[in-house]
Amino acid sequence: MRILHTSDWHLGRYFHTVSMEEDHDAVLAQITAIIARERPDLLIIAGDVFDRAVPPQSALSRFGRFIREVTQDGTLAVAIIAGNHDSAAQIGMMGVFPTGGLSLVRGPIAADEPPLIVRRKDGDVAVSALPFSYEFAAREAFDDDGIGCPADVLGAQVKSARAHVPKGARWVIVAHAFVIGGSVSAGERPLSRLAGGIETVPTELFEGAHYVALGHLHRPQKVGSDRIRYSGAPLAFGFDEEGDTKSVTLVDMAPDGSVSIRLVPLEPKRAVRTIRGKLIELLEAPEICEDFTSVILTDETPQIDPMRRIRAKYPNAVHLAYERERAGASPQLSEDRPGFDDPAAVVSEFMTLVRDDGLSEAERAIVDQTLTDLQVEGAGA
Repeated sequence: MRILHTSDWHLGRYFHTVSMEEDHDAVLAQITAIIARERPDLLIIAGDVFDRAVPPQSALSRFGRFIREVTQDGTLAVAIIAGNHDSAAQIGMMGVFPTGGLSLVRGPIAADEPPLIVRRKDGDVAVSALPFSYEFAAREAFDDDGIGCPADVLGAQVKSARAHVPKGARWVIVAHAFVIGGSVSAGERPLSRLAGGIETVPTELFEGAHYVALGHLHRPQKVGSDRIRYSGAPLAFGFDEEGDTKSVTLVDMAPDGSVSIRLVPLEPKRAVRTIRGKLIELLEAPEICEDFTSVILTDETPQIDPMRRIRAKYPNAVHLAYERERAGASPQLSEDRPGFDDPAAVVSEFMTLVRDDGLSEAERAIVDQTLTDLQVEGAGA
């Protein structure tokens, strides 16, 4: 039994203010080629298919095209769950995929957790797809007011799922969670909405499962053992992921349930990178660099219109700060926040803070036009 495990695609995402549509097209084409080459029996997408609850139409279309292409021969089983970025209802509606009955798509949480049974010559595999849910929804689904943290939510789901696993079948769990021991990155949102709540879950919850396919953390990693793994995101979404190798996870499961793991690397269209130096030195770069770029200037004095000038060589520069200010004088220009040389990014970050979502495409167009108008007025003053 061969499984391809991936997660955290975040379709529809922007890297600061730059659309990642081309980046997603490139990486989905690579995943499609891996499926054609490696011939897995089961594809798992462990949550955060989309970057927000109301994704753009382009993201929905992109996902639909991918699913149609990889399932067109009717042999690939598919298991998909909602993550904390997704709309559970929207993911649930995708359960009509034309996969010949070989799919399990789980959006809203439910008290009953029947598995998808994948039948192969080396034995049956029961796949329990456990969607992400906040505590309040889980209390209602399980009629249990004692559910008070993500570990309680997942514990109730696993208990229900375990009761449906046929005797003698190998068991795969798909979940979207922060398991104790996982290595985080800057792009993950908290999974508990309770003030002071503990969002981590213990590995002991998965007792009895032969493989646990996790989503939420963006770095590929095992937690405790090879059978409990995050596939990681296929693209980098923050500068703290600079240098990370992105991949999908291939799992070969033997008849006795033991697993062997192989990470298949992905090549992003644009990497993330941080450059440092004096402005004049950075502008002397011999070639245009298309990577998503964070610029740290070492000049002692402020430079004239540095972001505009930098973008002549680094068109996807999205963040600029001065080294001296990063040392402590100006926290608003720290590495994890957009600098005021990029006002559109400041507006997008502000909207994320106040409503947990950045600018929509229409709002972004309004901001860009307003900034252009202000520049024209300033030039004529």
